[in-house]
Amino acid sequence: MVASAKRITAKWSLVVGISSLACLLPPTAWAGADGSWKNGAEVYAKVCGYCHEGGIIGPVLKGRELPPAYIVQVVRNGLLAMPAFTAAFIDDKALREVADYLSKSAAESKEGGENGR
Repeated sequence: MVASAKRITAKWSLVVGISSLACLLPPTAWAGADGSWKNGAEVYAKVCGYCHEGGIIGPVLKGRELPPAYIVQVVRNGLLAMPAFTAAFIDDKALREVADYLSKSAAESKEGGENGR
């Protein structure tokens, strides 16, 4: 029981730490030089992937065929340990692109790549 509590505490500390750092960095720290994103895959790689790639902190998102509207709702409002990301961090266009990217993405293989369907 103690080991489980320590893992939970460590996980929450990591979530809080990453969220705090995300709040300190301006959106241009992740976007291109002009402040825009190339596509949904870039948004995922530079923002979402830190927590969701491999399900390290948040659940794996790729391959789950989540509806884009659901992804947008969770990103804007947060859910459980997922912090809310305002349009100041991910603009509406980039959010729609990452939501579309994730809803159509293939599941990750155990080696870290994506499986084809």
